[in-house]
Amino acid sequence: MEHYFSTRPQAVSRPKEVRAHLRGKTWTFLTDRGVFGHKGVDAGTRLLIDTMVVRPTDEVLDLGCGYGPVGIVAATLAPQGRVVMIDINERAVALALENARRAGVANVEVLQGDGLGALSGPEFDVIAMNPPIRAGREVLRRLFRDAHDHLRDQGRFYFVARTAQGAKTLAKEVDEIIGNVQEQAKDGGYRVYLALKDV
Repeated sequence: MEHYFSTRPQAVSRPKEVRAHLRGKTWTFLTDRGVFGHKGVDAGTRLLIDTMVVRPTDEVLDLGCGYGPVGIVAATLAPQGRVVMIDINERAVALALENARRAGVANVEVLQGDGLGALSGPEFDVIAMNPPIRAGREVLRRLFRDAHDHLRDQGRFYFVARTAQGAKTLAKEVDEIIGNVQEQAKDGGYRVYLALKDV
């Protein structure tokens, strides 16, 4: 079975536009088969976007960006900062680039990669993530360690997960790796957590 975290999706490309109302604005995103949430911005991602705190000068990482809604909204919240979006899926990366262009955000860089091995760190004030639960525990732990290593002191790591898919267990894992995990929001079967990196 192919997952959206495949490097090169085998699903036949059928691009389409989807709309979403996020942070008080209506957005149009180009999406495609073989990419997470291709039918529309899912409820968990919406909750993450609505909950995350991004300041005007923040350096932000959207880890596992998909076609880019989290990172693109973050870029509008940090006009004096910058946003890096990264995904393993080459189709997602191409879509995120196009969506950033369409949204007119210039403070965005989109990269293809499996985790953050290509980046030096720490360099981010905020990292936001909708973790690929089906990738398995070891992949998730590696991504959480990557997040820890690339957060500045007192940096903020936001993540969302379904309650029914072990959100509370995931929060404990993140607490072990990054620390100071607190639930920030709960709605529609999803929970958003914030972890503050220890100094």
